[in-house]
Amino acid sequence: MKTKIWIYSLAILAVVLIISSSCKKKDDNNANPSMTTVIDNDGNVYHTVTIGTQVWMVQNLKTTKFNDGNQIPLVTNDSAWATATTPAYCFYNNDIGFKTTYGALYNWYAVQTGKLAPSGWHVPTQADWNTLAIYLGGAAMAGGKLKESGTSHWADPNTSATNESGFTAYAGGIRYKGNSYLDTRFTAMGQYGNWWSSTSTPFQTWYHYTTIDLSYDSQDMGIYTDEFKAALGMSVRCIKD
Repeated sequence: MKTKIWIYSLAILAVVLIISSSCKKKDDNNANPSMTTVIDNDGNVYHTVTIGTQVWMVQNLKTTKFNDGNQIPLVTNDSAWATATTPAYCFYNNDIGFKTTYGALYNWYAVQTGKLAPSGWHVPTQADWNTLAIYLGGAAMAGGKLKESGTSHWADPNTSATNESGFTAYAGGIRYKGNSYLDTRFTAMGQYGNWWSSTSTPFQTWYHYTTIDLSYDSQDMGIYTDEFKAALGMSVRCIKD
């Protein structure tokens, strides 16, 4: 009789454990049902988040290869970067130690190929960025909702940063190119985050390029269309097709 009771007790315990495990998994999944991952051609893993009708990567792109497997040229020399008219990437201060946190910086020619993003993803258009801004209440306040809160990756005061969107933007800085290679430098890490859009429009003999700017002292999401930006090194954040 004792043996039967012992067997029944084990059976009941097993059922309880299975139900408990099932509930825990369900709770874990409900904690952030929109989170998933995507992998680029280098094997880098990115988390994603759903914001409105869009699915965005939570990290900046860090791939050193196009999605067709070809290598993107790494350009560290200032003169070579400033005069390049072909795809290039680098890391801030030419320090690969920034790769994991801030991703890579790419010039316009890398974006223009249409091959930076993993399959099924793309570099956002100006329309994609506009849709994001509108969903977050307009460009005048969207920046605060995109920025990671606190001062781990943003300078003080990191105005109105809440990251309520889950976008988790960091101030990864920029590789700036002035009027000559002598004025080419890395700048603004901690103060500004700058991202490419894939939108360019012809203007007289030049092109205008649309870029996104977030600042440590503003809640704005700057959406700028300007010329002379092709040689800048900026971050890329991908959006799902």
